Amino acid sequence: MHQRSTNSTLPRVLALGVLAGGALLLAGCSAPPWIGMPKSTATPATTAPATPVQNDLAAGAATRTIEVGAITLTVDYWSTLSMDEWTAAANKPLSFAVHATVTPADGQKIYLSRVTATPVVANASGALPSFEPLVDQASVAPGYLVLDPYSFSQTFIVPPVDAEADRLELTMKYELLQQSTPTSNDFAKQTAVDSLTIAIAPAPAPER
Repeated sequence: MHQRSTNSTLPRVLALGVLAGGALLLAGCSAPPWIGMPKSTATPATTAPATPVQNDLAAGAATRTIEVGAITLTVDYWSTLSMDEWTAAANKPLSFAVHATVTPADGQKIYLSRVTATPVVANASGALPSFEPLVDQASVAPGYLVLDPYSFSQTFIVPPVDAEADRLELTMKYELLQQSTPTSNDFAKQTAVDSLTIAIAPAPAPER
């Protein structure tokens, strides 16, 4: 009986040994922990392209029509200096011509008494130090006759601006006097306002 019992347990010990060996074999074939991990999907940071600076004189000239009360004011802007020479360090001429119509046209005249160009010098970071407003005050009373076919022309010289500037924003204010009747010395005042943005060109690279 004792010998039979010993023989019957031997296959079980061998079977357990085989199973254990199989378990060790499987453990030895398992993949390293870094294989099969998801790859990073991060993309390198990119710099957004700079937004182009608005330039109302990019075509060399611009025409604006402003309605105020019964008056329609037409203003032509241009510069004799090309836009690539509108650098921060340059004296920059801005020319403009003004004429008006009135509805109904009952014979009363329209006069321009004062023009003011208020500047804002700026770049992408905000406003920079600027210069004083440019002003033309009429030297005759009640002003300069601008009722079509008559007109008023002037050139403002924009002085050098901050070297970091990339734009000049001008608020143009036209103060008008409208005759109440064709023979009256009484006038109604109207103010027409326009805005103009002009790009400041980069300074030319120094010659080598």
